[in-house]
Amino acid sequence: MEANIKNVSAVLNAPAPHMVGDGFRVHNFFPSGYRIKMSPFFMLDYNAKIEFSARNEPRGVGVHPHRGFETVTIAYHGAVAHHDSAGNSGVIYPGDVQWMTAAGGILHKEYHEEEFSKKGGAFQMVQLWVNLPAKYKMSTPKYQDVKHSTMAKFELEHGAGTIEVIAGEYKGLKGSASTFSPLHLYNARLNKGGKASFSFPANYNTGFVIVEGSILINGTETAKTDQFVHFKNEGSEIEIEALENAVVLVLSGEPIDEPIAQYGPFLMNTAEEIQEAISDYNQGKFGYLEEG
Repeated sequence: MEANIKNVSAVLNAPAPHMVGDGFRVHNFFPSGYRIKMSPFFMLDYNAKIEFSARNEPRGVGVHPHRGFETVTIAYHGAVAHHDSAGNSGVIYPGDVQWMTAAGGILHKEYHEEEFSKKGGAFQMVQLWVNLPAKYKMSTPKYQDVKHSTMAKFELEHGAGTIEVIAGEYKGLKGSASTFSPLHLYNARLNKGGKASFSFPANYNTGFVIVEGSILINGTETAKTDQFVHFKNEGSEIEIEALENAVVLVLSGEPIDEPIAQYGPFLMNTAEEIQEAISDYNQGKFGYLEEG
């Protein structure tokens, strides 16, 4: 066990926040905040817990395009309503996940859910951009709604807590979200003193977002709320212990070893494909979605 530990590469503080639209105050851990290897995860925007005042007109982000990847939105506090040009819509509440495969191209908008907006309150979210392998970048868009009530949950021994399996699998329990490349995505909800172990291949890029509380990692490193833990690409075994009640977002995936060309909301393999995406968007090929 000792020789096969996946050691911590760095414990990273949240970069300075910026607004996305007027509804999301996010810390971008990567790619702009820190230059760390996390493929197939291309981007991590972390909306640390903040209070929004009550407002009749919901805050959010207006209509915008995506192509070449997936957006995964995970709710911890507050509620977000989504709509896209493929006709999908829904609301995610605390514990829910919205997994949108933009792929060949989609228009999207996301706002604070109306009732939440009118009341205001605590708001905390994570949005990931998950890259797609080249052969799937132009596939048909789709939408997966992963509700907390039906999410696969692994109960840890000795009342340590629960591992919610969003995608991939944990100790044989599979998550319901389908993916285009091998990856694991969990919420580990641990009670104080509770322990959980994870095992990922050495080459998988692995990281933790400490959403709440603080943890001890492999008996040596500590990390606390709003920090990101990046692991080395060596060894496979990780053990964590909650120093207080904790919520940890766990991400690990097989790198997609392909060139990347990114411009704004387009994530492709070549500059030519970026130009094509811009042209297709300007020609209205991403469909139509009403503002507001």
